[in-house]
Amino acid sequence: MSAPQAALPSASPPSFAARLRELVFLFLKLGAISFGGPAAHIALIEAEVVRKRQWLTRQQFLDMLGAANLIPGPTSTEMAINVGFVRAGWAGLCFAGACFILPAALITGAFAWAYVRFGALPQAASVLYGIKPAVIAVIAIAIWRLGRTAVKDAGLAVLGALALATFFLALNPIVILFGGAVVGMLARRASALRASAMMRVLPMWMRPRFFALATLASAALPLTKPSLGKVAVFFLRVGAVLYGGGYVLLAFLEDGLIRQHAWLTQQQLLDAVAIGQFTPGPVLSTATFIGYILGGVPGAAVATFAIFLPSFFFVAMLAPVLFRLRQSPWMAAFLDAVNVCAVALMAGVTVKLAADALHGWQALVIAAAALAALLRWRVNPAWVVLGGGGAGLLLAAWR
Repeated sequence: MSAPQAALPSASPPSFAARLRELVFLFLKLGAISFGGPAAHIALIEAEVVRKRQWLTRQQFLDMLGAANLIPGPTSTEMAINVGFVRAGWAGLCFAGACFILPAALITGAFAWAYVRFGALPQAASVLYGIKPAVIAVIAIAIWRLGRTAVKDAGLAVLGALALATFFLALNPIVILFGGAVVGMLARRASALRASAMMRVLPMWMRPRFFALATLASAALPLTKPSLGKVAVFFLRVGAVLYGGGYVLLAFLEDGLIRQHAWLTQQQLLDAVAIGQFTPGPVLSTATFIGYILGGVPGAAVATFAIFLPSFFFVAMLAPVLFRLRQSPWMAAFLDAVNVCAVALMAGVTVKLAADALHGWQALVIAAAALAALLRWRVNPAWVVLGGGGAGLLLAAWR
């Protein structure tokens, strides 16, 4: 099946080879400078493919985001894979995803080599200090823009507020997404049909429960060296069931790598996750670091391939029919509700990230400057992030 055409085609559409080249260069760049976790990655992708290049409408981007939140795997990587399919079909799907992952895997692999070679992590706190507030500004702008498109009426606004509130009450994000989507779909369709027939299928004793649910540096050697096959199976399983992306990766890895298999120490795992958070690109590149510790370069390659493979499979199943789903009134209502809840989750995560990032007047100044650059001068978010890192270095030298 061929990919859907770009939402806003130009007078003379570029050739297939040209579209592939565009995807390769764009996602190599994004993979190399996308600091700050999934929310920041999504903000950078939105800036490039919706506002700058106009490959997608904001509504299509939101539909992709809602769908990516409902399937296992890293959300930002799945967004890259989806964009690749829309732009250049199956080849674009493969190239965009691989190019977004490759820079992070190479950078993380280099850190893993240094970790094994020297037994410690390279220090880059000053760069990270400047990057964090700049990333918060980039995410905030993206959430504002996506939110204006997602919140189409008062009902969706209320649903988004409830989703945000339940996020801070520590309700599982998957429950928020699915519960909010079901309630939003039923409410919007009931209003459109002027009937409450769908809600009557729930017994009276179940309704209160239904609505409550919906609204609401150590030695760098492994303790036990596994075979490459075991490494592949472990990370393939993680990639296939990992809901919530990089934010819940630590829980999966801690249970499997330390408790079940005793392949790593607690300190090694924390170091691996720290490197995954610091390096650009998908947080799941943590698997590259761990794979290198467990099996050198072959282990790094196997772990990286295995943890990301399920994402390509899930997107390949969903991407060809995603935009057609909106033609159904029921699925359109479902997607609208999911989109609002997804934006609310991004907002909740950003608040938590901001609490960690905006310490001291210097961080506040960097964040304010980043907001001004984005809003007043419309500077590319990639340069804003790199500028934040430069500001961190200058502050460290000044001290």
